[in-house]
Amino acid sequence: MGEQQEVKQQGGKGDTRVEPGMVRFELLHEDASGTKARRGRLHTPHGPVETPIFMPVGTVGSVKGVGPDDLLTLDAQIILGNTYHLMLRPGEALVGELGGLHRFVSWNRPMLTDSGGFQVFSLSGKRKITEEGAAFQSHLDGARHFLTPERSIDIQETLGADVIMAFDECPPSTEDRAYLEASLARTTRWLHRCVKAWSRERSSLFGIVQGGLHEDLRKRHAEEVCAVDLPGYALGGYSVGEAPEAMHDGVAYSAPLLPRDKPRYLMGVGTPVDLVTCVEHGVDMFDCVLPTRCARNGLLFTSEGKVVIRNAAYARDPRPVDPACACYTCRNFSRAYLRHLFAAQELLAMRLNTIHNLHYFLGLMAEVRRAVAEDRFAAFARDFRARARAQEAERTRGR
Repeated sequence: MGEQQEVKQQGGKGDTRVEPGMVRFELLHEDASGTKARRGRLHTPHGPVETPIFMPVGTVGSVKGVGPDDLLTLDAQIILGNTYHLMLRPGEALVGELGGLHRFVSWNRPMLTDSGGFQVFSLSGKRKITEEGAAFQSHLDGARHFLTPERSIDIQETLGADVIMAFDECPPSTEDRAYLEASLARTTRWLHRCVKAWSRERSSLFGIVQGGLHEDLRKRHAEEVCAVDLPGYALGGYSVGEAPEAMHDGVAYSAPLLPRDKPRYLMGVGTPVDLVTCVEHGVDMFDCVLPTRCARNGLLFTSEGKVVIRNAAYARDPRPVDPACACYTCRNFSRAYLRHLFAAQELLAMRLNTIHNLHYFLGLMAEVRRAVAEDRFAAFARDFRARARAQEAERTRGR
């Protein structure tokens, strides 16, 4: 177990002892080229995680399109599981009975589970929020469920992830201010309930800061959440409707509000430009379905820009997707073959495309870590964004 610390929780009565749990963040280096980028290491029971890091999303206990062997070859350091989906099917009790999520999915590296809050609140008309929790109907069979902060923590601890997330409400960043204020207050109260339910024996709890695009609300909520001494903190409610520039500005303001000596996790973000830009603002951890979802739809990320492999232009193209890429897909297969697989709706298309996209995202983060460690991240980020803009302009002209 981690070193015990005594903290005073705002909104509670007296002092509450909160043990930081089983993960520990080591801040290794801060960029000296004029950015807030950091190089760190998250120590977990299942091994270290080098940050900044991108975490592939394994919604139902599987990163879609690839197996654990592929992920190890890609050197994915940590993957996600989804509390909402796993509680519905196969159920956390079964996963616990079979040895926990790591054993269930045959993954011996670190794992993180979300709280289920985002999925519940995205159900719109199929859920109702109260002070006690969220009532909702399953998207699978319409069955009714009730998820509370305590229930979310219990599910995640039963799954046994290294990092678990506090149960929060995730309103769109564009929601009106009055609703955001009420939501933030409730999320803070829910955080204290999560802390009381957290056993600290198997998993480490991260708090989540909300607040939309309002700087004063972000600051207020960051103060409330960070008053509870936890192993890490996240920014939620970004990339849910606002323009990318607005999200970048919001993260630039919000990320430095989180403790310097704890990992900073930006949830649900994002594109390669998003990752580079938000590292520049001090974020350490990211997750997003983008690389795997795009792979299944035939959109591939390359050093030369995006490639829509389903296009007829690639039907006779003998080149690899990315001549500069060393992934299994690019070493062995042509664009013509990948286009053929996609047109034929072969399952292999999803695997090969996903291997490539994840290799691109994970390789990008390795480059990011090197640039930070070598104090040249400002130039790296500037050049990356300029190249991405030029590539996108060229792709748009070529349509």
